[in-house]
Amino acid sequence: QVQLVQSGGGLVQAGGSLRLSCAVSGSTFSIYEMGWFRQAPGKEREFVAAISWRSSSTYYADSVKGRFTISRDNAKNTVYLQMNGLKPEDTAVYFCTRDRRSTSWANNVGDQRLYDYWGQGTQVTISS
Repeated sequence: QVQLVQSGGGLVQAGGSLRLSCAVSGSTFSIYEMGWFRQAPGKEREFVAAISWRSSSTYYADSVKGRFTISRDNAKNTVYLQMNGLKPEDTAVYFCTRDRRSTSWANNVGDQRLYDYWGQGTQVTISS
């Protein structure tokens, strides 16, 4: 079975940094595109970042561009989200996810319907 286990997150002051990790088991990790989404209370889940299987392409929501960095280590079956310059509006539950290997992925990276397995979610809270 495929499992995505997240770690990291927590409480940090505005302007601080956090690093989220997502370890994947039960699949050939390196061939899958990976993504991060987040969901704030009362809001729909929204796209944050995505990375291709070779790490040759990355994608970011406008709200996090320049502050967040997605990366992956295929030898460790792990994808990361480095979050710098955190703002109170970044407060949310963050989820990592695996692409369904859709041929249209590169043109639709923010569409959650293109992802099949999800991590358990990790809380990120930014205080002002």
